[in-house]
Amino acid sequence: MTHTLVSFSDLRTAAYCPRKCYYQRTLPDEAREPPPEVESIRALATRYEELLEASLDDLEREPIAVSAVRYRERLASTRRRLEAAEHWERLCDPDDRAVFAVGRHCRGSVHKVLADPLEPVLISAGQPPDTGVWESQSVHAVAAAKALAWQHRVRIERAWLEYPAYGVIRSLELTTRRNAQYRRALRVVRELNGPPARTTKRSKCEPCEFAADCGVKTRTLRSLLKR
Repeated sequence: MTHTLVSFSDLRTAAYCPRKCYYQRTLPDEAREPPPEVESIRALATRYEELLEASLDDLEREPIAVSAVRYRERLASTRRRLEAAEHWERLCDPDDRAVFAVGRHCRGSVHKVLADPLEPVLISAGQPPDTGVWESQSVHAVAAAKALAWQHRVRIERAWLEYPAYGVIRSLELTTRRNAQYRRALRVVRELNGPPARTTKRSKCEPCEFAADCGVKTRTLRSLLKR
């Protein structure tokens, strides 16, 4: 049985909320493109050394999400940690960028590709969790690794997530648990033939652009204070 290749974005969204993935897939391709501000944040990941040398005034004009002082401290700490493990130069000067990877089951763009060993890097415009990476990003990273591994016929055991607006870079091992999350998301996307059940995690509904279509009732802070 053959399957249509699943996009990385569908896998990431399905891992976050299957119902959101259903509604997102009804949009035209142009409506699913990231807004310009996302690209401006991702571009920071190509300029780390420049940003470390920039003045605080110049940093304040960049699309960073924390104060210039805190950003410089975080990025400097990130560099020290990664230099000690001999990864900083690999991440600042990757073997390739914006690679469209096509695997056995999925496809999509990989923001950076590192060599020796071969590893994918994804760049998030959002905020990192306190530790590790978000589950939806973990699924995305596994998908990218599997697609690259399929193309190059090699085994990939690690991927990277960069959060350039925060000066944070994290690696993740492709563990059994992460692979299981990926397979679950892949199955969800392939079985989408109607709106799945609504998520029970209502915190995901507040910022969702499909809340009205979904019919879920969200509570604003003001309404909660009136109770």
